[in-house]
Amino acid sequence: MKKSIKILLLFISIVFLWASCTEKKIELGNNISFDKEENVHYGNTSEQIMDLYIPCANPTKKKDVFIMIHGGGWRGGDKSQLTFFTLSMMQRFPDHIFVNMNYRLASGHQFGLPNQTDDIKKVIDFMKKKLGYSPDLILSGNSAGGHLSMLYAYQFDTDKKVKAVINIVGPADLSDPGFKNYQEYSFVERRLVDPRIPKPGTSRIDFASPVRWIGQSSPPTLSYYGNSDRVIPSTQGKILDSVLTRNQVFHESYLFNGGHLDWDKHPHDQFLIDKIEAFLKNKKTDKK
Repeated sequence: MKKSIKILLLFISIVFLWASCTEKKIELGNNISFDKEENVHYGNTSEQIMDLYIPCANPTKKKDVFIMIHGGGWRGGDKSQLTFFTLSMMQRFPDHIFVNMNYRLASGHQFGLPNQTDDIKKVIDFMKKKLGYSPDLILSGNSAGGHLSMLYAYQFDTDKKVKAVINIVGPADLSDPGFKNYQEYSFVERRLVDPRIPKPGTSRIDFASPVRWIGQSSPPTLSYYGNSDRVIPSTQGKILDSVLTRNQVFHESYLFNGGHLDWDKHPHDQFLIDKIEAFLKNKKTDKK
């Protein structure tokens, strides 16, 4: 009997230690705190992991979810690149759940699409199961992550759960002559999209261009581009704004003084967070 109790206590201790290693409480001041789970597996591969932040306050209240999607040219990068920005966003939006995700990267033996948009769907399904309800979503990403945020929201969100897109220096029209100067454009043509996926009559470039899928029911979109970005030309933002306007989609766009990687440097990051907060309030007013 005593031996059984010892075994039970040992088992409980192991479970407690395991939980302590995977779950941490983050204090952000002003009575803002989140429970954090690191490297949660939402799929079967080592790349399909995410960090999850759930507000400690009002645990029974249904909350909207920010999904943060890193950049890296579709074949590089890591969620750790967005950790600091995610924490800054959590301070401003303490009643939202945050997911900072990795996804399967494109390579010589693996296409980027549809794997990467499928991974966004897997994260959404995982969160729905974990939370016990289907949350409203805000997709936010930079560079390739901005592109994937738009592409998923405009083309693949059949349930219409994405209520807003935050596009940071993301390519919106891959056929734009200005974007064809991108030094890795040959990769975009050859390895971004699995050629078996687009329907007949749709090129791989069109399939992967978010602007091709914008309609009147597309979610509100905020965009942020650099005025001296040598990776994503300023024409991308102009094309995106034009198509959103034509389809009467609520949107806002802003420029910052800097290049492709300068968006999260001070003061550009705080300016962006201010605009995101105002944008999310304005889009609700616009719908009334």
